[in-house]
Amino acid sequence: MEKQSISKELFYSNPGTVSYQEAWDLQRTIHLMRTSGAIEDTLLLLEHPHTYTLGKTADRTNLIGSEEYLEKNGISVFEIDRGGDITYHGPGQIVGYPIIDLNKWKPDTHLYLRNLEEVIIKVLAEYGIESGRKPEYTGVWVGESKIAAIGIRVSRWVTMHGFAFNINTDLELFNGIIPCGIKDKEVTSLSRLLKREINIDEVKQKLRDQFVLHFDYTTLKEIDIYQLVH
Repeated sequence: MEKQSISKELFYSNPGTVSYQEAWDLQRTIHLMRTSGAIEDTLLLLEHPHTYTLGKTADRTNLIGSEEYLEKNGISVFEIDRGGDITYHGPGQIVGYPIIDLNKWKPDTHLYLRNLEEVIIKVLAEYGIESGRKPEYTGVWVGESKIAAIGIRVSRWVTMHGFAFNINTDLELFNGIIPCGIKDKEVTSLSRLLKREINIDEVKQKLRDQFVLHFDYTTLKEIDIYQLVH
């Protein structure tokens, strides 16, 4: 049977650098609006100041940086409601927050995670980098180094949180944690792999376009997210 074409719109916003608390509050507002049907599926691509976040199942001992280390580097710490362990967010890293209704796509969290990984894998391929998955871990890997971490929350089949993709990230700041609780693996970034500074807005455009493709959107609307929620 031929698949029926259904019109499906994605709202997209690139608000630049946003504090973690502000972005978390923003996500929760958008999640409520999406759950009630007040807005369409929404993708935020942004950056955070230096932040460590611990997921619901995180082991606090994976935060190995002292209070002095955190203060010296201006790193905030948040315990949050996503899956996964501890990770770092900061300048030069693209954080993606898709707030989408999986009932309008496929109500399958495993498939959703694999598709988020595939979006990033395809963007890396556009830069000539071969990447992939590891069966035992969520995220995207280049060889034995992790380039993108993923941690999500799904409530009433509407997603929150998402991925963190290292572009021009200062990888030294991962030294204050055991990233994702994985002790024997390293992290990497697109700029380290290509040995040059990367245009971060160019990467955001590629992520947006791959997201539209892999999640079957027919139209894309760029929005000012603050105007939408206030």
